[in-house]
Amino acid sequence: MSETQVINMGCRLNAFESEAIRGLARKADLRDTIIFNTCAVTAEAERQARQLIRREKRRNPGKRIIVVGCGAQLNPKEFSSMPEVDYVLGNDEKLRLEIWRGLERSRSVQVSDIMNQREILSPVIKKFKKRARAFVQVQQGCDHRCTFCIIPFSRGVNRSLPVESLVEQADGLTRNGHQEIVLTGVDLCSYGKDTKDQVRLGDMLRILLDSVPRIKRLRLSSLDPASIDPGIFDLLENEPRLMPHIHLSIQSLDDMILKRMKRRHTVRGVWEVIEKIRAARPGIAIGADLIAGFPTETSKMFKNTITTLVEMDIPFLHVFPFSERPGTPAAKMPKTPIKERKERAAMLRHVGEGSKNKFLQNQFGSVVPVLVERGCFGRTEHSILIEINNEVPAGEIADVLVTGVNGSRLEGKSMDGCRRIL
Repeated sequence: MSETQVINMGCRLNAFESEAIRGLARKADLRDTIIFNTCAVTAEAERQARQLIRREKRRNPGKRIIVVGCGAQLNPKEFSSMPEVDYVLGNDEKLRLEIWRGLERSRSVQVSDIMNQREILSPVIKKFKKRARAFVQVQQGCDHRCTFCIIPFSRGVNRSLPVESLVEQADGLTRNGHQEIVLTGVDLCSYGKDTKDQVRLGDMLRILLDSVPRIKRLRLSSLDPASIDPGIFDLLENEPRLMPHIHLSIQSLDDMILKRMKRRHTVRGVWEVIEKIRAARPGIAIGADLIAGFPTETSKMFKNTITTLVEMDIPFLHVFPFSERPGTPAAKMPKTPIKERKERAAMLRHVGEGSKNKFLQNQFGSVVPVLVERGCFGRTEHSILIEINNEVPAGEIADVLVTGVNGSRLEGKSMDGCRRIL
């Protein structure tokens, strides 16, 4: 019998949870099983999950299929009605060992109301196999209600892990060789707001870095520009172990569209955040999420986004044509034609490519520390993929001379073999 396979779909939080599920499956001694940890950020993500489930079942007809994650949480009946699927577990159930151990004695669908969940489950992960970087979940859920987003209803309310737990987890991961820790959650900037002591994200980062000196690189996943606490800017200025890479959940650069999205920032607010970030860490890499063709977005509104985006010169964009998500207010708003959404997305990506190419060209000739992820590939402190001219052991941090640019990645030559930076 073969070991359980976990197929991860979606965000970094899903990647963390997939590793936790892999460990739970081993403890439960599951065999001949494929677990799909699904995403539900768009209807397309769920469609792709169903397609992948059918394909894997054709390839592995003798294995049972278990569907977990956000797609399972929101649409358990849809997944359980698939003939290929044996069990469906919600976002709470998928992290409980007793559920995995009792699968065959329980109902085939186990999905509770996540909105009633006040406990945060975070299994301890000692090592991420086949990954140079380690993910640590710091919070779960979201208390905001952006009109395009279904995720609060699949993840529940904001719940934060105590700092002591995070220190313990990071300490264990660094002892097992992980030199970069990536902090993840649904809404990182809400960290601590649900606790009595109100330790905010910046405070937690300082405690983590002071308590675990073995952390060589600490990286943040996406941040909400409406609620970045000042401690982040101070750390960017004074703590070199906090990586020079910030990704912002912007979505639009037109104030009316931001209002209709129920985002809590304005264009001016984004400008102020970017100015503070760049003042704190000159040369920092900034990324952003943008939605093209949101309902009611006129040509003038889109032009506002394009014009401001050019001025901001953000090099790393994640651009998505608006996709209706059933169950969200935006799905009921007047639609922008699909053709226009795609055209606008292409225009945003074109602007981003220009900024990215300029940023990459500026790295040429510099020597940068690279965390090697596999073979000849690694990531710089700016989170840029770089191909090294010779193989370096995965997990090492090596000095690399940037010798060229190849599309969206850099090319480089390792200095002094695979010398580790201590």
